[in-house]
Amino acid sequence: MSVRPMADEQGQSNQPSTIWVISLIDLLTLMLTFFVMLVSMSHVKVDKWQHLMDTLSTTMNPSRTTTSTVPSAEYNISTIFRRRAINLEYLIAVLQQKVDKSDVLRDSLLALLEDRMIVSLSGQRLFRAGTAELTDEARADLFELGGVLRNIENQIGVAGYSEEENFEGATYTSDWELSLARSIQVANALKSAGYGSEILSYGYGRSRNIELAGASAERRQILSRRIDIVIMATGGSF
Repeated sequence: MSVRPMADEQGQSNQPSTIWVISLIDLLTLMLTFFVMLVSMSHVKVDKWQHLMDTLSTTMNPSRTTTSTVPSAEYNISTIFRRRAINLEYLIAVLQQKVDKSDVLRDSLLALLEDRMIVSLSGQRLFRAGTAELTDEARADLFELGGVLRNIENQIGVAGYSEEENFEGATYTSDWELSLARSIQVANALKSAGYGSEILSYGYGRSRNIELAGASAERRQILSRRIDIVIMATGGSF
């Protein structure tokens, strides 16, 4: 049996009307829109917001303790992080401009090989005879050259060569000592210009002069007293 609402004398139902609910929903919608607009127009303090996010993240996702296994073998392979290296074809074009503008470095030779670039500097123009002391002009030009190299992370090495006729009364007693001292001086000049990574220095003396057997006497004399700045294609070891 169904129950029907009672009707008054005009035949109308006595059940209360709910039409006011629609007006209430419209009012709430307008108020919500108003507050959303206020929030969107307000300035959020990033530091406090980040602090709140960090707090919630820590609370809802507590950190878990992880156990890392330490290598225990007698010999282990170390992890190697290679630094980002600049393209050598681009670098050689930049360095060539610097070399061409320098009176001291003008005769330098720039060679691009498969995995490295070599900048060969004349030792006669860089150093005083029989010494590892840079001239003032060479120091200034090397500082400018180092200003370019400080923006790269390629591995750099400096190789020195020497072929002196007489060491009597000199600070150095052999071509090996002199060539190593000269390579260190050039490396220090580049470091002082801002190159942040390690620069490896090598001294070869006159040990590789056999490779110059086919060169003229003048060319042989220049190359046997040179400094090679070797720039690797990667940021790894030299």
